[in-house]
Amino acid sequence: MIKTIKNNHLYWDGCDTVELAKEYGTPLYVVSESAIVKECQALQQDFIQKYENVRVAYASKAFNTLAMIKIIEREGLCLDVVSGGELYTAIQANYPAEKIEFNGNNKSLEELEMALDYGVGRIIVDSLQELHWLIALCKQKQTVAKVMFRITPEVEVATHDFISTGQKDSKFGIPLEEHILFALIQQAIEAPEIDFYGLHFHIGSQLDTNETHLLAAETALKLVLTIKEKFAYDIRELNYGGGFGVRYVEEDIRQPYRYFLDPLMALTEKFCQTHQLRRPTIVIEPGRSLIAEAGITLHRIGSIKEVPGIRKYVAIDGGMTDNIRPGLYQANYTGVLANKASEKATEIVTIAGKACESTDILVKDLALPKVETDDLFATFSTGAYGYAMASNYNKLLIPAVVLVKDGQADVIVKRQSYQQLLQNEVLPNHLH
Repeated sequence: MIKTIKNNHLYWDGCDTVELAKEYGTPLYVVSESAIVKECQALQQDFIQKYENVRVAYASKAFNTLAMIKIIEREGLCLDVVSGGELYTAIQANYPAEKIEFNGNNKSLEELEMALDYGVGRIIVDSLQELHWLIALCKQKQTVAKVMFRITPEVEVATHDFISTGQKDSKFGIPLEEHILFALIQQAIEAPEIDFYGLHFHIGSQLDTNETHLLAAETALKLVLTIKEKFAYDIRELNYGGGFGVRYVEEDIRQPYRYFLDPLMALTEKFCQTHQLRRPTIVIEPGRSLIAEAGITLHRIGSIKEVPGIRKYVAIDGGMTDNIRPGLYQANYTGVLANKASEKATEIVTIAGKACESTDILVKDLALPKVETDDLFATFSTGAYGYAMASNYNKLLIPAVVLVKDGQADVIVKRQSYQQLLQNEVLPNHLH
């Protein structure tokens, strides 16, 4: 068990969270290596070892650190990056270039150049302009880019609008209009600087049903057939994206990977057999599902303020600067008092952050034991997009990240200091 309770304290992967807070301070991200490995092993069992000619690429935007990348490499997964910074982190971790795919809707020339110089395995092209830039860079460098096209499969998904990405009106991907997409494909096939591998889509995040994945896959497979008929060209890879939902609160549905993957593979195999196509390599890109439930965040309780007859506000020493998702997506979380983990709930409180924004509310109307200043609040399922989206708003510091496993703890991201906060600021001479 990753989560256990001993002596009224919350333990995470064998570590006493109260002691972690004392040693490393708060706010503090705590990530269980055992939980990450469990997810990687589930993907191995339900996909990699179950089917031939498949790959899993971890969508590292969910949590991209040197340590996480080394775990992903050790567990036999590929890596998806979406920026020069994420790619640079992978390079510094000595992650194998061939196993990296580079996504993103607006890669700069510098980022594309970095990808080509490192020799990344796939560049996932998002626009006509990007393809032209890539061809020009490859000519200049006398190299060939391995390319896939991200398409917008035009499916609507049951998730928050801000994390829906596969609809027709999206900043991501290439529209399905034939005069746009097929002209691009023809250029890619004919350009000696481009090795065209196939198609990619991502329809959204935090999904608990497989219908939209199947609809999008059917669209992509029909395109594979059309490309074969129109250009006599065999697509070698299809990337079905990720978006598999996780459990943030009790009522959330967490489907096993096989719930999504078995129907997708059955559809793919049947389509290819029916139309006498060679089945492409199938790639998936889970991110959140590998890391979200592995992480918790520890905060120290500060001021407690009661609005009679309305609400009791309990303020923590962090908030939207270390977890923007409640304010940005109205995301729901739950948690416990880590130092009173076995005590019964006696009151309803609202956990509020310390940023100067009314939207900085972490959890509304949560049942907890009697809350007191200096108690320790642990928020569950913060491994994805907590540290990844952390900011210095209000000049608050980025918390440390601790990796725990079987009772051992290691800092994998140091806590930011005030000196580091100002390290890039410069006073012009006339203001000295």
